[in-house]
Amino acid sequence: MSTTTRAWMPAKSRDFRERVLLRSLLRKDAALNGPAWLPLALVLGAVGAVAYADHLVVSISLVYLYILPIAVGAIFLRKRVSYSLIVVCVLFHDYYSPRGINPGLRIFHNLSAMLCFAFVVHVIQRYMQQREALAKTVRQQRDDLLKDVELAAQVQRLFLPSGKPAIAGLEIAGMMHPAQGVSGDYYDYFPIDAHTTQIVIADVAGKGVPAALLMSATAAAMRLEANHDRNMLEQVERLNTGIHSVSDSDRYVTLLVGEIDAQKRTLRYVNCGHNPALLFRAETGTVSLMNSSCPPIGLSPEEICELTLEDLMPGDVLVFYTDGVTEAENRSVEEFGMERLSATVRRGSSLSAEELMAKIYDAAADFCSDEFDDDVTILVVKCKFDGPLTVSS
Repeated sequence: MSTTTRAWMPAKSRDFRERVLLRSLLRKDAALNGPAWLPLALVLGAVGAVAYADHLVVSISLVYLYILPIAVGAIFLRKRVSYSLIVVCVLFHDYYSPRGINPGLRIFHNLSAMLCFAFVVHVIQRYMQQREALAKTVRQQRDDLLKDVELAAQVQRLFLPSGKPAIAGLEIAGMMHPAQGVSGDYYDYFPIDAHTTQIVIADVAGKGVPAALLMSATAAAMRLEANHDRNMLEQVERLNTGIHSVSDSDRYVTLLVGEIDAQKRTLRYVNCGHNPALLFRAETGTVSLMNSSCPPIGLSPEEICELTLEDLMPGDVLVFYTDGVTEAENRSVEEFGMERLSATVRRGSSLSAEELMAKIYDAAADFCSDEFDDDVTILVVKCKFDGPLTVSS
């Protein structure tokens, strides 16, 4: 070990002991916030200023001025240090008092001051203890709430797909980025048969815990519908009836559900007030919109929708998303918008579904400096058909 190192270690140890000593004089909350020397310097400076004034003025007693450093000390210092400060202040005042005063009167005057100062310290210390207890309770409640939200987020993630559907000719990737721990967005995909898969993306009005609860109900209902018949219009109608019965007029769900048949190379979908999905045509390099055909789920008792059919070709790309993507704002309060999203899809059409999904998210995140105001969900399906087209009779 070098000489410099040996000299440095005792100095560092000494500085550490000094910091520990200073913090041992302060209340716990004061010791944790800011430099330890600052409250001590404030208290000692106030004591010195009042003692100096007490020394200069001999015509009247300035003992009442010591209430200032004592009150400041009661806020920042531990109880035993605060009461010790009373003795110090009274001794200063007694030292600077005129000598001609009767000793009995002098003792009575000092004891009265000590009692008054002790009462002030007691009141302030009691207030600070209650304040610390309240702060501790608030922190505990906040920590418990954060744990509950994290648990809710973990449960919510159970509704999301955990693997890729084994449908030949389709490449699927999805992601969800909550804005507040739990999300009001939902996406899913699950196989119907060996060559057909159903795609779902939904967005609950609002965000946070209320939206997440309604999202969970929507996800559970869609999972239950997966075990019933495959008539999408009837699925949407039953879902609308269920959501409308448990939500008010301010809570509704935008939904886009579709079925992709890799054998027939077709897409059938219903868009219930959701953002128009993008369909990139590899043959022409154009992007078309899969627009809404009916109101969002839960707004009215009845839902009358239209089923739309699209033919798909090898290389075509489907991009489903929620409004957290297109409504992401930069510092100029300008939205990311459909044009930038479409341009990103065109530029990344040759990428895999996973890479294109990441590219879309990164483009929106860069645009808004990664400060999303809403939940962000992206679902990308890439058509990688091979072999001849199969057409059923």
